[in-house]
Amino acid sequence: MAKDVLPFVFLDIAIVIVVARLMGRLFVRLRQPAVVGEILGGIVLGPSLLGLLPGNLPQVLFPADVRPHLTVIAQLGLVLFMFIIGIEVDLRLIQSRRRIATTVSLSSIALPFGLGAALAFVLYPAHSVAGPDAHTVPPLAFALFLGAAMSITAFPVLARILTERRMHRTPVGVLALACAAIDDVVAWSLLAVVVAVAVGGTLAGFGTILLLTAVYALVMLVVARPLLARLTVRYRAAGRLTPDVLGAVLAGLLLSACATEAIGIHAIFGAFVFGAVMPRAEPALTRAVLQRLEQVSTLLLLPVFFVIAGLQVDVRGVGATGVVELLLILVAAIGGKFLGALAAARLSQVPHRQAAALGVLMNTRGLTEIVILQVGLQLGVLDTRLFTLMVLMAIITTVMTEPLLRWVYPERIVARDIAEAERAELGEADSFGVLVSVPAGTDDGAGRRLTQLASALVGPERPARIVLARLLPTPRVPLELASGLGSDLLTITNAGEELRGLATASDDGLRSRVVARFSASPVSDVAALARDVRADVVVLPEPPETGEGADLPDVGEAALVVVRPGLAAPASTAVHVLLDGTGAGRAAARLAGRLALHLGAPIAVGVTDDADRRSGRRATATVQALRKLGVAATELTELDAEPALLVLPEGVAVPQAAGSTTVVRVRPAPSDEDDDLQQVLARIPAQR
Repeated sequence: MAKDVLPFVFLDIAIVIVVARLMGRLFVRLRQPAVVGEILGGIVLGPSLLGLLPGNLPQVLFPADVRPHLTVIAQLGLVLFMFIIGIEVDLRLIQSRRRIATTVSLSSIALPFGLGAALAFVLYPAHSVAGPDAHTVPPLAFALFLGAAMSITAFPVLARILTERRMHRTPVGVLALACAAIDDVVAWSLLAVVVAVAVGGTLAGFGTILLLTAVYALVMLVVARPLLARLTVRYRAAGRLTPDVLGAVLAGLLLSACATEAIGIHAIFGAFVFGAVMPRAEPALTRAVLQRLEQVSTLLLLPVFFVIAGLQVDVRGVGATGVVELLLILVAAIGGKFLGALAAARLSQVPHRQAAALGVLMNTRGLTEIVILQVGLQLGVLDTRLFTLMVLMAIITTVMTEPLLRWVYPERIVARDIAEAERAELGEADSFGVLVSVPAGTDDGAGRRLTQLASALVGPERPARIVLARLLPTPRVPLELASGLGSDLLTITNAGEELRGLATASDDGLRSRVVARFSASPVSDVAALARDVRADVVVLPEPPETGEGADLPDVGEAALVVVRPGLAAPASTAVHVLLDGTGAGRAAARLAGRLALHLGAPIAVGVTDDADRRSGRRATATVQALRKLGVAATELTELDAEPALLVLPEGVAVPQAAGSTTVVRVRPAPSDEDDDLQQVLARIPAQR
């Protein structure tokens, strides 16, 4: 290296590090992964932005004789990055949901691959001449490469997004990680074949590369993997990551990358495979290796790669035709990934919202896509204009992930999933709870009927509990020793005794407890009590004011059941429920299903007078779901005046035909609003 080149290399690396850190921090503040800012930092230093200023600054800062040295550094960073991906892709993630993860992953690869290959026939005439020697790209290599580039998912970026949103332990987060793990393995294997086709040229050349690749894979599994397993013994003996162990890992990594580069399928595949065969028996070893290498890779080496890629991205040359091509690329890439994942997830009975979240997450491409595109540019499969368009696609699909995920899977649902995951980790049983508010002055018969209704709502679900609460008016005289404290305590004691008389413990372990206290604001205190006892359902008599003026508590995560005065004992011969297409209608269907299941009564499902056209299909779907639970369900044709139990969504007027029918109004829980009908009905417990 000439003396005048060395200072430029050091200066360029310093500039790159500063720009990458600043852009990364900026995008973190914008709630985007830092890597998006770092990629854009590389583009900023290229002709797309810096080139707009006078003086040809990209050429001044990064002269032609310096770029080869930066390219070597960039390739080293790329090799380390692919090694890290190989380590992080742990296929043990898919053990619990192997079938669903495999189905979703393969579908999210097949559809965008097909759309990308089809789009290649449209783009080929304008981009068939590529590479530094301006050679004609074979149509098959062009189509296969474009399809593979559309199919990738960036596992590291996806994992970082899930971790930042604390979704990595939730069901949808675990499934997304499992899908991305399979996606990475399949997509990289597919890309290796595509590279072999592009490099091999003839059928004989392709066969030679394929044979050498098979030999390489066999050596890695049979020879390298057992040798690497010995590092675990050395690590345990030393109790730390020694220079010898780390040196062995680095030497093996570079030899593996050298082998695949010599075969002709690029060094990144050797790095990825070496990471994948690293021993998993000692997690502390892999964590220690990652801690040593990840910072060097992400802080020093990868930003240089972003600049090398950014110097070849020139947005100025896109033009009107390029905008149209970019839109076609985005439709194929986003639509293929989203629809492929969504359709497979729905066929696997994944709820709508979780399936949509998977479709959004699988569209994350990030740095992994840039790596693939750089390979295509080096092989001469992509020209610089198509390379620019594909880089823009990678950035757009990564930037859109975070806001779309917040829209499809809001924070309140994430918080609910996290709470469930934490309770499961602590070994806490997710007990189903019903809070019954029994106001003062309620006669013994009405109180028992409220308690019986609560027991019916619990049904066969276990573990479960019922909490009976009575909130008494606060005494007008302050509670002091000389102000009748004894009589107030007697009032509380008597209220507790009355509630204990209502509470009945069933033979199969249903727990009941009572709460009696003074309250200056019963409505707000019922709401607070519902949150304290983690109630799933709150039952209370309808207040004297009805309609819009009804003063009802906000019971947080629970569903609210309001009972019309004169409730008969829940021994009705039928349960009727009306749907209106809202969350309240879904909640009404869920609680009506619980009642019918406990009472052994048939259920008739109808729609409200103002329901939309789709409500008829909802009624049919509800009937089918309830029948699977063992309930005799039919579609409602006419209301019975009595003795049916009528369950209505909140805000729906009682039909005149109801007569003296017992009416229960339901306000939905947030989960009823967030989830679709099938997911809501799935929470009805099966009869034991």
